[in-house]
Amino acid sequence: MKLQNSFRDYTAESALFVRRALVAFTGILLLTGVLIANLYNLQIVRFTDYQTRSNENRIKLVPIAPSRGIIYDRNGTPLALNRTIYQVEMMPEKVDNVQNTLEALRSVVDLNDDDIAAFKKERARSHRFTSIPVKTNLTEVQVARFAVNQYRFPGVEVKGYKRRYYPYGSALTHVIGYVSKINDKDVERLDKDGKLANYAATHDIGKLGIERYYEDVLHGQTGYEEVEVNNRGRVIRQLKEVPPQAGHDVYLTLDLKLQQYIETLLAGSRAAVVVTDPRTGGILAMVSMPSYDPNLFVDGISSKDYSGLLNDPNTPLVNRATQGVYPPASTVKPYVAVSALSAGVINRNTSLFDPGWWQLPGSEKRYRDWKKWGHGHLNVTKSLEESADTFFYQVAYDMGIDRLSEWMSKFGYGHYTGVDLAEERSGNMPTREWKLKRFKKPWYQGDTIPVGIGQGYWTATPLQMNKAMMILINDGVVKVPHLLQSTVEDGKKVPWVQPHEAPVGDIHSGFWEIAKDGMYGVANRPNGTAHKYFAGTPYKVAAKSGTAQVFGLKANETYNAHRIAERLRDHKLMTAFAPYDNPQVAVAMILENGGAGPAVGTIMRQILDHIMLGDNNTELPAENPAAAAAEDQ
Repeated sequence: MKLQNSFRDYTAESALFVRRALVAFTGILLLTGVLIANLYNLQIVRFTDYQTRSNENRIKLVPIAPSRGIIYDRNGTPLALNRTIYQVEMMPEKVDNVQNTLEALRSVVDLNDDDIAAFKKERARSHRFTSIPVKTNLTEVQVARFAVNQYRFPGVEVKGYKRRYYPYGSALTHVIGYVSKINDKDVERLDKDGKLANYAATHDIGKLGIERYYEDVLHGQTGYEEVEVNNRGRVIRQLKEVPPQAGHDVYLTLDLKLQQYIETLLAGSRAAVVVTDPRTGGILAMVSMPSYDPNLFVDGISSKDYSGLLNDPNTPLVNRATQGVYPPASTVKPYVAVSALSAGVINRNTSLFDPGWWQLPGSEKRYRDWKKWGHGHLNVTKSLEESADTFFYQVAYDMGIDRLSEWMSKFGYGHYTGVDLAEERSGNMPTREWKLKRFKKPWYQGDTIPVGIGQGYWTATPLQMNKAMMILINDGVVKVPHLLQSTVEDGKKVPWVQPHEAPVGDIHSGFWEIAKDGMYGVANRPNGTAHKYFAGTPYKVAAKSGTAQVFGLKANETYNAHRIAERLRDHKLMTAFAPYDNPQVAVAMILENGGAGPAVGTIMRQILDHIMLGDNNTELPAENPAAAAAEDQ
């Protein structure tokens, strides 16, 4: 048996152990150093950062919506105000089962299918951890019932808000407009303009009328409060508050009583009336019929209701005063006269014999006068009084479309009026260039003739007609029509300032007087086309009536309103101002297809009596509009 000698080298083993221990110890030291360094970084270097993050978990910045400015009429009557309403809101991320919660809320706050559908639609376009309305306009009973059952609904709460309210409903919709829920387009626009942060607590924004045009004035500045919340998101205490700044109140030039009175006169008609103070350009009344209740839009109009308004053949959504475009008809003859006098085309004594028609030189084309047998010998004054078309056919022919268009543009036709409403159309003052671009056809001489009596391609809004009349009243000085009278800043009224606009050329004062005298004759002289409406008034009126054809008559065909479909009947127009010697009010009116009640002259008389004589002097006998059709030229 062979023995193997095995000797352990304790010295080597000891050295190996020492080396391994040193390596291990060094590793432990390094790891400990890393740990200490990391703790230092967390506790010292990044203390502020992590403290902030921790505070954000329990301290929240809650935006506070500002109170929207009140809108008043010129006499201090509130036209748009704020009412406190209560609504149930849910933050879906804090609710275990949203559908079950909605079903349970049915019996508590009378939730219905439409409410649930609206909630789901709003949720689909909202960010996470956003409180979404479930039901608005809660009654006191519903609020109390929810308060008793609130423990059953974590993530659901009742909040109070200021909600816009329009106490006079449809009477002012096309002027005041309305606010409605902020949509995606609003968010995009606000973000682009750098204003989105100011709407953090706001649900509504101006969508139409004054509410839209003066949104920045009315909205105010959002505030905020810093609050401590528990792990369920409920506020424990308030730490800091920066109060919101309320929007500015505004006063309008409107007279509510006049607005409502005119609305009653136009009931059942498709019509528009604009009343201004020619001394300032302030709009006293702007009525467009039919109208609708703006309160429908505040909480979000239903699809059914909106579809009904959108598809209504009477187009209640259109503001006829600023968006309705019509041939201005004979209401423009005073301005055509001033232009022709200034251009030297006619003078005070220019005469023409009217057999009832006017023939285009070098052509067999005849243009009829509204008076079949004609007016006989005419000058400019008689032509205005009797609204003789033939005289102005000749004037248009001699002026030519270039000069005629240039002059009428000076009276504001074809241009925006500058009114403080976004909803406005410019109408059309035709030119050669316009026709070539629109129809790819040249301008013919025959196109010019109807322009001389406000027909043809010429269209305008009632507000434009009123502005042109104010220019005439003020002998060429331009007054911009406006609705804002003043804003309230720091408790003081700051008046609206009329912008400067260049006057209408260097026109001899006598030419203005000829045109105004012609309008005076319309209302006050025996042969005036509106004499029967204004006979016996204790104040003096100047007026001009007009008829805008909806379709053309054939040669030798006679117009008979009773034999024509209602929608094909002529539009009736009238402009007027009073008192004649010191004008304080200017009125422009259109009754589409003649209206559904009294004649245009009767309504004009009622409006002027209401303004000039007081509330007790407005009743005049009604009249069938078709019976007076021939005289309302």
